[in-house]
Amino acid sequence: MSDPFEVVTDQRFGAQVESSPVPFLVEFTSPWCTACAALEPVLAEVAAEHAGRLRVGQLNIGDHPATPERFGVRTTPTMLVFRDGRPVRRLMGAKNKRNLLEALREHVD
Repeated sequence: MSDPFEVVTDQRFGAQVESSPVPFLVEFTSPWCTACAALEPVLAEVAAEHAGRLRVGQLNIGDHPATPERFGVRTTPTMLVFRDGRPVRRLMGAKNKRNLLEALREHVD
């Protein structure tokens, strides 16, 4: 099975996320974050179920600090939903699938 997440970097953020023709959910994560690890299977399911209508990516805040600073991300996991190049929703902390889908409902066609 292929990785359901795109690797998001500071260098590719504009072309990858802000230019996406479909909503893009970015999880700001770090390897030491246990809540991030708990969130991964939920994000994988959501990414698979919404393929073509939602892109899901992860940005490692330790390796790529400019983007989290730009968007005021100070804790992990933080998720930002981008639509038409702009952040339209901020979610903090681990979510179960039901809560995540509810939060995404108005942003995913």
